[in-house]
Amino acid sequence: MLSKRNPLLIAAVIVLALSACSKGENKSAEREVEKNPQQSEENKDFERFPLTGIEMEENSEGRAVAVMVNNHPAARPQSGLSEADIVYEALAEGEVTRLLAIYQSEQPENIGPVRSARNYFIDLAQGYDSLFIAHGYSPDAKKMLTSGEIDNLNGIQYDGSLFKRSSSRKAPHNSYISFDSIKKGASELEYDMDKAPKELVFLDGEELSIEGTQTEYMEVSYGRTTQFTSEYKYDKQTKKYTRYSDGVQTTDLNTDKPVQLDNVIVMEVAHQVIDDAGRRAIDLTSGGRAFLLQKGNSYEVEWKNDDGRLIPYVENEPIGLVPGKTWVNIVPEMDIVSFEQ
Repeated sequence: MLSKRNPLLIAAVIVLALSACSKGENKSAEREVEKNPQQSEENKDFERFPLTGIEMEENSEGRAVAVMVNNHPAARPQSGLSEADIVYEALAEGEVTRLLAIYQSEQPENIGPVRSARNYFIDLAQGYDSLFIAHGYSPDAKKMLTSGEIDNLNGIQYDGSLFKRSSSRKAPHNSYISFDSIKKGASELEYDMDKAPKELVFLDGEELSIEGTQTEYMEVSYGRTTQFTSEYKYDKQTKKYTRYSDGVQTTDLNTDKPVQLDNVIVMEVAHQVIDDAGRRAIDLTSGGRAFLLQKGNSYEVEWKNDDGRLIPYVENEPIGLVPGKTWVNIVPEMDIVSFEQ
């Protein structure tokens, strides 16, 4: 009978039983967290946009959209640049630059003028699994688009339907597309527009741990004239960079809203002219020198191709970006870049 057994032994058995139950509950909870990683942080009531790191109140679903934007003086000011998460600027033919604007956190009503594709811009768009938007293409870019390497909508096929011409500008500087038209075209072609891109690495309220230099101005001179000179000026009050082309601040045509940036990156990338038209091959895979501008400081780093994305690195570790907008200048040599404190 129990009354005749050792009471200390009975107590020990009870403790062991309770401990086993507790461990079982803990393991069950661990298994639940593994199934639902987002539940690992209690009271987490926000997510971050994957390409800006800005907090939002609900999960960020939605595919990235990459648009080829015209940067010819006749195309300025453009529409929609202030709402892009990331913009890449790189040379096309001659000393003319074009822009690849990537959207995910915002969907501007109108984007453009839209210009023709080059293969290296398509490569950049693929790094974010983007739907690629352009009006026209080079021979190499056409092969990539028609072979199905990337989901795309092109003004060659949709001029006057999804793409609209502005009467206030002359071709080829007058092709525009709305986000409603992008969604319509994607739906007609049954493109999956639900999957958000993989999140970039962002700082979490911390400064970079590497040594930087106070730098409140950067200039990138793409040509012998100033038409394609890009300037970045740091505003201590807003803690953002404003951008200028040929001495004129980059603003939105429709809203007059300025482009304000939290990260500016310049990357030295090998260029090669490949035909009589001046088209280029740009090596986006080999890595190289880079400078990162954040919060009024510049940091000499390196860039690497990380699964299709050009990412700043230090000592084999990706550098966190300041949450917000990012502009990347791809240059053939650092000699065309200058800095001022």
